[in-house]
Amino acid sequence: MVGPSRPQFVLFGSSIVQLCFSHGGWGSILSDIYSRKADILLRGYYGWNSRRAVQVLDQVFPKDAPVQPALVIVYFGGNDSMGPHSSGLGPHVPLDEYMENMRKIATHLKSLSDTTRIIFMSCPPVDEIRVSSGTSEFFSEVVRTNELCQIYSNACIKLCQELGVTVVDLFSAFQKRDGWTTACFTDGIHLSEEGSKIVVEEILKVLREAEWVPSLHWKSMPTEFSEDSPYDLVAADGKQTLNPSEWTFHREVHWD
Repeated sequence: MVGPSRPQFVLFGSSIVQLCFSHGGWGSILSDIYSRKADILLRGYYGWNSRRAVQVLDQVFPKDAPVQPALVIVYFGGNDSMGPHSSGLGPHVPLDEYMENMRKIATHLKSLSDTTRIIFMSCPPVDEIRVSSGTSEFFSEVVRTNELCQIYSNACIKLCQELGVTVVDLFSAFQKRDGWTTACFTDGIHLSEEGSKIVVEEILKVLREAEWVPSLHWKSMPTEFSEDSPYDLVAADGKQTLNPSEWTFHREVHWD
């Protein structure tokens, strides 16, 4: 590992996590916001459900690791909530098992460290028209509806309330935006840049309001190598340098 060591934020989940550095994704936005403050680590797996996630918990998050994450953001549910296939194959996981798997994930993450914080994200909605009209020679029929998404989203939220785990209600958050079905997705399921911005807004809101010590909100975290230097750019008066360590003017969105 390169140094100095920074707090680690781990993004753990299915394709919405794996693809979060694509299309102006929420992972890339967080990496920009937390540059010089935290390392954003990607552990995303296209097509996975909670059943597969439970199988690798000890490998992705070993309890004896010398450094444990400061924050883990978890997303599983979209694939679990797909309608079951007649063959018995596929990503569908029955609701009761999904809740138990998410419970196992939360319990494991809580055991890593007293200072490891957890955010679960619930199942977002989908653009049913695009999903139902999309066909592929490679896939059997995909059954993905907002009725199922909402059921699994509500189950995730209920479980988090029971366990005392912070949860982001993506199912509700997306639908607050006008024209969300066309604006928030690249294909009806995976997130566009606009959809990712909603995810970032919700995550930052949690981090800003959480009473965690130390705070994990970006404005409250120390900036690496933030001291003044005579090697910085010289100010217009020609008498002093300008410290650029906190500059954010390059960002399209000035995040709170």
